[in-house]
Amino acid sequence: MEESICRIELESSDGVYIAKIQSDMGGPREYQSSSFDGLLSQLMTELQSELEPDLSETEFEPDF
Repeated sequence: MEESICRIELESSDGVYIAKIQSDMGGPREYQSSSFDGLLSQLMTELQSELEPDLSETEFEPDF
């Protein structure tokens, strides 16, 4: 079964790359960059922090 976790729209206008994101957790937002690589880096960082569990609140037990 597939479940959509976010919606991403990518646009380019006058040398500026725009990403529009909609997710249940973060709501709608927009990012802009003059380089496509820069835009993808922003998206990856933002979505990774939103979708990964917060490891600072997790207690780990040693594996011994």
